[in-house]
Amino acid sequence: MADTTNRLAGVAYLSVDGQNYMLSGDLSYSVSKVSRETLVGQDRVHGYSEKPHAGFIAGSFRDAGGLTVANFNAMTNVSVVAELANGKTIVGRNMWTVDAQEVKTAESTFEVKWESISVEEA
Repeated sequence: MADTTNRLAGVAYLSVDGQNYMLSGDLSYSVSKVSRETLVGQDRVHGYSEKPHAGFIAGSFRDAGGLTVANFNAMTNVSVVAELANGKTIVGRNMWTVDAQEVKTAESTFEVKWESISVEEA
C-alpha cells in the first residue's frame, strides 16, 4: 500500500444517505457559522454586521446511465459525507439541495449544492 502521509489534495468521495455518487470534480464545502460585512460610513469604518451562515457541501457529478438526476432536486433531509484526500471527513446533516440541476451533456456532468445548519469537519 502506498504511503499517503503527505497527500493533501486530489482523491475525494461523496455519499448521500450512504449512497455513493460519481464525483467528477470541484468538490467544495463551508463549515462557517457566520458571515460578516464591514459597515462603512462616509466618515469612517463603523464596525461590522454579523448574520448566520448556512454551511454547504457542493460538487460536480457524473450523470451515469442508471442515475435519476431529478432525485437530487427532491433531497430535503439527507446526510452528506465527503471524504477528502488529506484524511478529513466533512459531514452535513439534515441537508437540502439548492438550485436546479442542469446536465451538461458534453461531459455528462451536473452541479449539486446542499445546504444545512449543521456541516462539520472531522
